[in-house]
Amino acid sequence: MIQEQIKSQLAHTLFQLYNQQISADTIAIEQTTSDFEGDFTFVVFPYLKITRKNPEQSANEIGAALQTNFPLIASYQVIKGFLNLTIQPSYWLQFLLEPKSATYGFADAKSKEPVLVEYSSPNTNKPLHLGHIRNNLLGYSVAEILKANGHEVFTCNLVNDRGIHICKSMYAWMQFGNGETPESSGLKGDHLVGKYYVEFDKHFKKEVAELRLSGLSEEEAAKQAPAMLAAQDLLVKWEANDPEVVGVWKMMNDWVYAGFDATYKKLGVQFDKYYYESNTYLLGKEIVQEGLEKGVFFTKENGSVWIDLTADGLDQKLVLRGDGTSVYITQDLGTAELKFGDFNCNRSIYVVGNEQEYHFKVLQLIAQKLGKSYASGIYHLSYGMVELPHGKMKSREGTVVDADDLIAEMELTAAETTKALGKMEGESEETLQQLYHTIGMGALKYYLLKVDPKKKMMFNPEESIDFQGNTGPFIQYTHARIRSILRNAGNFEQHFDTHQISLSKVEKDLLIKLYQYPSVIAEAAKDLSPGIICNNVYELAKLYSLFYHDHQILKEENKDQRAMRLMVCSLSAQVIKSSFALLGISVPEKM
Repeated sequence: MIQEQIKSQLAHTLFQLYNQQISADTIAIEQTTSDFEGDFTFVVFPYLKITRKNPEQSANEIGAALQTNFPLIASYQVIKGFLNLTIQPSYWLQFLLEPKSATYGFADAKSKEPVLVEYSSPNTNKPLHLGHIRNNLLGYSVAEILKANGHEVFTCNLVNDRGIHICKSMYAWMQFGNGETPESSGLKGDHLVGKYYVEFDKHFKKEVAELRLSGLSEEEAAKQAPAMLAAQDLLVKWEANDPEVVGVWKMMNDWVYAGFDATYKKLGVQFDKYYYESNTYLLGKEIVQEGLEKGVFFTKENGSVWIDLTADGLDQKLVLRGDGTSVYITQDLGTAELKFGDFNCNRSIYVVGNEQEYHFKVLQLIAQKLGKSYASGIYHLSYGMVELPHGKMKSREGTVVDADDLIAEMELTAAETTKALGKMEGESEETLQQLYHTIGMGALKYYLLKVDPKKKMMFNPEESIDFQGNTGPFIQYTHARIRSILRNAGNFEQHFDTHQISLSKVEKDLLIKLYQYPSVIAEAAKDLSPGIICNNVYELAKLYSLFYHDHQILKEENKDQRAMRLMVCSLSAQVIKSSFALLGISVPEKM
């Protein structure tokens, strides 16, 4: 990369001028802002102690020496303590002429350590909703970005299929369902089970209200409500492997899994392996015993097992109840060991909401104290809540934005917007339906992924599907426009004489943006942030639109200039398509 060459030359120049040994790795080079002339900027201020001159004198002295020693520097400009460097246009043209594979920008496959990404992790008492969508899209995209950066990546899904939540849905179905099934109701299985989760909450609240009238406190009423006691009884029976209860549990979970699979397919996500909490919740007991033997854990008088993390700035944490039953951390310790055995990954990324930050701090600390080789690689990719213009979502009250309904709404809005533009007349209904899905999902995914994962965000469906601005459809439309130009160009010459080319500023800026794609992937992988890919591809689409507006392409009379511009079009389309693939988004050929 040219940036590394510049850093190396700067280190040499600083030694030559000031007899100071500076490591090239410590030198920072930034892209010059669009307000100023130049391609890359070197900030002189940190080096004034060795130059012993003012910022402008130092920058001019370094710039002059650099230009003399490094032929790729065409010119330099000094703005106070900022040294702006302009690279020879021939460098960018030569980059365009270099052969590029279909995986341009990607590191060599499996050249880096294997990584495990766990995401989705739904409960089986309700359908997937908008919050789950953010989780799934984030997990899928991070996995794809890590693959592009050379990692071997495995994905898994730990399904929360046991506990009081599913027993609530089971109780409501057993009491009020009258044998209703997905087939008899016409509902997706996950929607049907979610319906009874909401039904349970209605009856529970009614019972609590009645108990409050008899003089009980809110807390006492919640504990004594018949529906809650019945759900807890089902949980006890399930843990005792009661045949009837386990039968209902398996039947309702199977309904949910079929529903989840359909939604996952619409979202375009998949997993290398599923883990189920019903199979893993007892796994950590052996690890607790191991920790007791090592003195990592201690036992209290009631037989419960704990770890003292006060020296680490946390508190004492329960790892096993006095009756020998597991808690969440017990299960997660066991599952971490199981996953390491299955995939042999020392690095494991958990895509889980930010309300679990404390839990994952504890998990990593315990694994470290137990001496687990994978402990340092446990990483919680925390993300913020997704809210809507009308407020928060609540599953038990039935006020969530259902994933399937949202996908259907996005496709409908995409259809309305596309029909209004009137550019797809004459296409088959099958082609149109696929296009509406592509645009709708592109809008949804891009809108959710462009925001820093750690930030809470507001999702506005209407804003997300706009064909202008920082949206998925705008970038998809840019790709479709480029593909139209390339179809009209036919088999064009993939070569040009660099001496016959006049490179405008926007053409050079576009070439630099394309050139930087590999480093953008590396940065996104380092930060585990699809938003970096989003920002880069949006800037690329904006630059291309400016280039398209300012320059003739197919009608350009200079054959070398025409060939160069068509090659810019081709690589721009390739990088847009590649970037969107990393986000799990398809790009249409026509739009």
